[in-house]
Amino acid sequence: MRFFILLTLLISSIYAKPILTNTNQIENSKYIGALKDLVIATQKTRGLTNSYLNGNESTLLLIYGNKKEMKKAIGTMESLSLASDPIINKRATSISQALIKLNNKAFKQESNFVFAQYTELIEQTLMLAQTVSRHGSKELSPFGQETSIVMMEVFLPLCEYVGQLRGMGSGIVAKGNINKSKFNKMSVILSEIDRLGNKLQIDMKIIVSKYKSNYDSSILTKLFNIEKTMQEYTFLTKTEVLKNDIKLNANNYFDQGTNLITLIINVYNKNNEAILKDSKGWI
Repeated sequence: MRFFILLTLLISSIYAKPILTNTNQIENSKYIGALKDLVIATQKTRGLTNSYLNGNESTLLLIYGNKKEMKKAIGTMESLSLASDPIINKRATSISQALIKLNNKAFKQESNFVFAQYTELIEQTLMLAQTVSRHGSKELSPFGQETSIVMMEVFLPLCEYVGQLRGMGSGIVAKGNINKSKFNKMSVILSEIDRLGNKLQIDMKIIVSKYKSNYDSSILTKLFNIEKTMQEYTFLTKTEVLKNDIKLNANNYFDQGTNLITLIINVYNKNNEAILKDSKGWI
């Protein structure tokens, strides 16, 4: 009887955990971590540069620091095995070359043009993320596949829209007023944040319910904090930025957006840690 109990426990453990370590999943985890770092550093560079070009000179050192973070993330991506995939490599190389060129000429351009150029390159990076989630995750476990798709296709786009709100909004605040064109753009961004924020909550709660053992008990609290902080930041934007005679401090507004992105990325990182842990088998 004891033998059958032990055998049952052993079989249960094997089903819960792979026998062999999934090296492809480990490499994928590292790549999507670096990809996230690239998106975040590019967003910060865009927002800080926009604020600088609108008269906020205190952002200059922060801009140079984030440009270094962009280079670091690109270097990590290039060092991993996914970089040998011809489709992923072609898109990643094109993005990195374009970012280098834009970083070198950004201060000599008009702020709206620079913001749009960084935004276009971030959009290309998000398209690369979708390629990685669909094309580069074939060898992942079911948990790894489902979670990486949400990370690439919900978390990162949500971070991007919050980054746009933060970057464009801080430029508006630095200037002290808003025109009709930017009012309309900000309104569209707010709508996308609301849509993706709701999707993040729904998708993550499904994943957490389905794979409870992959998360600790704090995950639902972290999701609640994202939702609460997002509501506060979007409310602040609607009531204090989408108007003339703005009284906010541009740096404070930027920092509040950064705080929201940090909360989102914290859960992103928890997902990535879970994917990495899930990849490690008995051997």
